[in-house]
Amino acid sequence: MSLDSMTKSVDEAVSGFFEPIAQWLGEVVFYSVPVAGTDLPLIVAWLVVAGLVFTSWFGFVQFRKFKLAVDVVRGKFDEKGSDGEVNHFQALTAAVSGTVGLGNIAGVAVAVSIGGPGATFWMILCGLLGMASKFVEVTLGVKYREVHEDGTVSGGPMHYLRKGLVDRFGEGAKTAGKVLAFASAVMVLFFGLFGGNLFQANQSYTQLASVTGGGSSTYALFFGLLIAALVGLVLLGGLRSVASVTSRLVPAMAIMYILACLVVILTNVTVVPDAVGKIVSEAFSPKGVTGGIIGALIIGFKRAAFSNEAGLGSAPIAHSAVKTKHPASEGLVALLEPFIDTVVICTMTALTIVIASPKSWLEARAGEDIGGVTITSDAFATVMPWFPYLLTFAVLLFAFSTMITWGYYCLKAWTHMFGRSKASELTFKVIYCLFAVAGSLLTLQTLIDMADAVLFMLAVINIIGLYLLAPIVKRELDSFLDFVKSRKSGGSDDPAKESVDAGVDA
Repeated sequence: MSLDSMTKSVDEAVSGFFEPIAQWLGEVVFYSVPVAGTDLPLIVAWLVVAGLVFTSWFGFVQFRKFKLAVDVVRGKFDEKGSDGEVNHFQALTAAVSGTVGLGNIAGVAVAVSIGGPGATFWMILCGLLGMASKFVEVTLGVKYREVHEDGTVSGGPMHYLRKGLVDRFGEGAKTAGKVLAFASAVMVLFFGLFGGNLFQANQSYTQLASVTGGGSSTYALFFGLLIAALVGLVLLGGLRSVASVTSRLVPAMAIMYILACLVVILTNVTVVPDAVGKIVSEAFSPKGVTGGIIGALIIGFKRAAFSNEAGLGSAPIAHSAVKTKHPASEGLVALLEPFIDTVVICTMTALTIVIASPKSWLEARAGEDIGGVTITSDAFATVMPWFPYLLTFAVLLFAFSTMITWGYYCLKAWTHMFGRSKASELTFKVIYCLFAVAGSLLTLQTLIDMADAVLFMLAVINIIGLYLLAPIVKRELDSFLDFVKSRKSGGSDDPAKESVDAGVDA
C-alpha cells in the first residue's frame, strides 16, 4: 500500500468516526440566530459584548492608556528583581505570533468577499473592543501565575480560574475553580494539537506545493519532518527560546507583510480615497451583502473575533511569564495585541484587496467559490507578479511562529494535567512534533473543525471568569498607575513603601 493511499484511508476513517461529533459540537458552539436576513453566531456576540462591557468598565482603557502601554513595552517601567522569564516585548511578540497567521491573509479575504469592503470597518471596531478583553484576561494571568523553583512560570485560565475564584469568593468556590481550570487545560491542549499545529503544517505545505507545482507524499513527509525538527528544537529551550525566536520573527514578518501592502497601496495611491470611502460608506449601506448593515457587521466582527483571540484565554499563557511585579503592566502591553493583529495587519490586507480589486475578488463577490489565499495573492500580484512566492514564504513563517507559540501553550496545559516532570514534558514535545509530521500528510478537517469549536467553548468559561474577577483587575490597574505616578515623580519603585517611609519621616 502506497503512502498516498494510506493517508487517504486514515483521513476517511477519522472523518467517518468524528464527523457526527464535530457536526454536533459545531452546531452547539457556533449556534446562530437569524438577524436581519443573516445568521449571527451567539459566540461572536458573546465576545463582542465582553469587549463592550470591559471597555466601559475600565473607562476606555485601550485608548486612554495606549501610550502608557507602548512605554511599558519599551521597558520604561521595568523593575529589577522581578519574577518571570521574558521582558514585555518578548511576551508580546510570543503572544502575537500565536494569533497572526493565515487568518490575517485568507480569512480577511473571505470577510471582504462575503461582507464587502464595509466588513473592514466593523472588523476594526471589534478589534478595538477586543483590546479591553485582552487587558483583563492577561492581567489576571500574571496576577495568579505560578513561579516554579527553577524560575519558569505557568499561567493562563487554568490558574486564574482556579485561584482567582477562591480569592474572590472563598473556599466554597474551590471545587468549581478546579473543574473549570481542568476543562480549560483540556480545551487549550486539544486546539493546540489540531488548530495550532496540525492545521498550520497542513496549510503551509499546501501553499508550498501549489506554488512549486505540486508535490507527493514523500515530499510532504520530508517537509513534515523538517518543520517538526525545527519546532522541536525551539520547544526544547522553553519559553525563553520561543520568545527569542518570536521577538525576531514577528517584527520581521509584520514589517515584510506591511511593506508589501504599502507597495500595492502606494502604486494605486490615486484610488486610496475611493477605497477608504467604500469601506466607510458600505459599512452602513453595503451593496450585495445578505443582511445589509447587520450582515456586514456580523462578518466583520466574526473575522476579528476569530483572528485576535481576545477573550479566549490563550494569550495569558504567554504573557504570564513576563518579568514584572505589577500584573496590570502586562495587561496594558497585551491590549496592543488585537491592535497589531486586527486593526493593523487585517486592515492592511483588506485595504490592499479593495484597492487592487483583483478579478478573483470580484468573482468571489459575485458568488463564485474562490479560496481566500488566492484572492490575497492575486491582489499583490497586480503589482508584483512574483508575490505568490513571497506570500508562500510569509505563510511558512506565520505557520512556524504559530506552531511554536501554541506548542508552549499546549505544554502548559499538558503539565497542568499530567505534572511538570522532565519525562512528562519530553513526552508532550514528542507528541507535538509527531502531530506536525502528520499535518503535512493528513487533512483531518473534521478534527480541525472540532478544535475551533473547543477553543470557542473555552471563551464561554473564560469570559464568565473575567466578569467575576474584574474587580481584582481594577485594583491591579490602580496599583500600577500609582507605581507609574511614583516612578515619574522620581519616587520609590514601591509606592506603598514610599508612603510608609514618608510617615516615619514625619
